[in-house]
Amino acid sequence: MLKIGITGSLASGKSTASKFLSKGRHLFSADKIVKKLYSKEKFKRTIAKKLRFKFNSKFKVILKNKIIEDKKNLDKLEKIIHPLVRKEMFLFLKKNKYKKTVIFEIPLLIESNLKKYFDKIIFIKANKNLRLKRYKLNAGNMIFFSLLDRKQMKDTEKMKYCDHIVVNNKSISILKKKLSNIIKLYA
Repeated sequence: MLKIGITGSLASGKSTASKFLSKGRHLFSADKIVKKLYSKEKFKRTIAKKLRFKFNSKFKVILKNKIIEDKKNLDKLEKIIHPLVRKEMFLFLKKNKYKKTVIFEIPLLIESNLKKYFDKIIFIKANKNLRLKRYKLNAGNMIFFSLLDRKQMKDTEKMKYCDHIVVNNKSISILKKKLSNIIKLYA
């Protein structure tokens, strides 16, 4: 089995790249796992308790404010979420162990020290202004973007651990062409 990891900075185009590369292959998306976790009331209650706020219908707003108020809350949140995502990743691997190629979209692949689990790692890179623009288009705000962006390792550091660097500053068709050239190497 060939295990390909997709990583990159916030709003660089990882999801777009992963969707394209996973056609005909199985995809594990860390972001989808996190979204699934947040859909569960029990999980949200655990977060509220851990970050010391009352659980209610404004959970998301309160959580974001807690993170902005104190960056240590983001660390606490990651200590809850990351082991759960990792557990799901291993279950996915076990379930798909006989597949030829599997794709993993993991934003913090390098930061979470998951490199050893992948045969190839593709880094999706985009300039910061473009990433901010994309983030805002998805209802994100500048403060949260800056906070999350600073939390990630610098692109130049991350790229040292990757087998392929794909610059995604242009159109989706150019991104797909670059990815096609990479995936052909492993078909």
